[in-house]
Amino acid sequence: MPTPHDDPSSVPGYTLAVASEAIYLVNLMLAPGLAFLVLCVVWWRFHRSAPPLARCHLAQTMSASLWAGALLVAANGLIIAIGGYDAPGTWVVVVLYFTACHSSLIFFGAVGLARAMSGRTYRFPLVGRPCRDD
Repeated sequence: MPTPHDDPSSVPGYTLAVASEAIYLVNLMLAPGLAFLVLCVVWWRFHRSAPPLARCHLAQTMSASLWAGALLVAANGLIIAIGGYDAPGTWVVVVLYFTACHSSLIFFGAVGLARAMSGRTYRFPLVGRPCRDD
């Protein structure tokens, strides 16, 4: 674990850890789907061979991305169940989803990015996977 006087970018896996967290945030905010495909390719290519820091951040972002997709599908399923997209309750579900779920996932991703940039591991609350060095 780096000390406050060490250069975090000298930690093995630093660049890949920061990149995985950044791709995760791009997936949630700028280019959903496309960034998820990029994250899948990065995860597939490096999840076994990456240093522990990068492996941890890759596992976290992949798990959180899958949960984000499942929550989005669940929100759409709830909208359909309450009467479709023309029902008055649709906006209640949409506002609750974005306020509770989506914004929380973005917040956790920002914390994960900050931890990656400091050369430290991070486990997403509730949706994260355990890291070997936790």
